[in-house]
Amino acid sequence: MFVHAVYFWLNDGTPESVAEQMLDDCDVLLSNVPTVISLVSGRPAMTPRDVVDNTYDIGLLVMFDDAEGHDVYAIHPLHVQFIEKYKRHWMRVQVYDFQ
Repeated sequence: MFVHAVYFWLNDGTPESVAEQMLDDCDVLLSNVPTVISLVSGRPAMTPRDVVDNTYDIGLLVMFDDAEGHDVYAIHPLHVQFIEKYKRHWMRVQVYDFQ
């Protein structure tokens, strides 16, 4: 199993409608990449613990069978389309991959 965790901080002033559309497109676009086994996205749960970072705006967790599945995802046209559509709204993106 290969896990791809992505956290997005949106630019100040990004309309809520853009954030909502981005969440929808995680399901509509990214989940349709053939190598994706499972995908969830959402907002911070605002868990009140010192070790929890609640500063991001959108979280995305994508599961693949293996690193090769992730590599297919990384260059897949739907993933590229997602990046091109939303990258101008990102102040910061942090990725954590593990297997």
